[in-house]
Amino acid sequence: MKQRIGSYPRVRVEGGGRAVVSQAGGVLLVETVRKAGLDTAISAALAPWRKARAVHDPGKILLDVALAVALGGDCLADVAMLRAEPTVFGSVAFDPTVSRLIDTLAASGEKALRAIRSARAEARQHVWRLADREAPDAGGMVTVDLDGVLVIAHSDKEDAAPTWKRTYGHHPLMGFVDHGPGGTGEPVAALLRPGNAGSNTAPTTSPPPNWPCPNCRRSTGAGAGS
Repeated sequence: MKQRIGSYPRVRVEGGGRAVVSQAGGVLLVETVRKAGLDTAISAALAPWRKARAVHDPGKILLDVALAVALGGDCLADVAMLRAEPTVFGSVAFDPTVSRLIDTLAASGEKALRAIRSARAEARQHVWRLADREAPDAGGMVTVDLDGVLVIAHSDKEDAAPTWKRTYGHHPLMGFVDHGPGGTGEPVAALLRPGNAGSNTAPTTSPPPNWPCPNCRRSTGAGAGS
């Protein structure tokens, strides 16, 4: 491990060592966070929710939860896999601290969501600036594809309902920035919906009032889900 820069330690990967590091693939995600500037952006955005003399930064806690999900976790307690590797992920908050932050942000409602979205937008703007002529907006227009995606729930959850595929879960509406035939879609927004939401009930001209990307216009039809 090298010196700490930003929210996470800066590490060097070598193939000739004998020690084994669990979740080493997370280094790629950590470096992506660092290069995009998301760690500093979300830390600043969530600063109002940091209590005096708090040890853990709310932005770092939220990023740790996201990393845990990306590494296969499915609940808040799965940040334990990051906590087990402090040389890779730095100091990781314990479960009660994580839960209290999520409860606090949830109680703040739209204010917290706006703060998180502003941090993501800042990071995206930085990355697109670095991409220069390869950025999705290089041609002066951004194409956003809307698609419904089925998410299976294995137990009763809020808004979970029977789906059109005779499964049980949720049917969120996702927005992806089209990167063209040579790239993959970049997720930019999601609208949570119950599992019984229709496949073709997305707005045809304007997004709904609570759509996380109010300035986006629909450019392709919403898919039938998958």
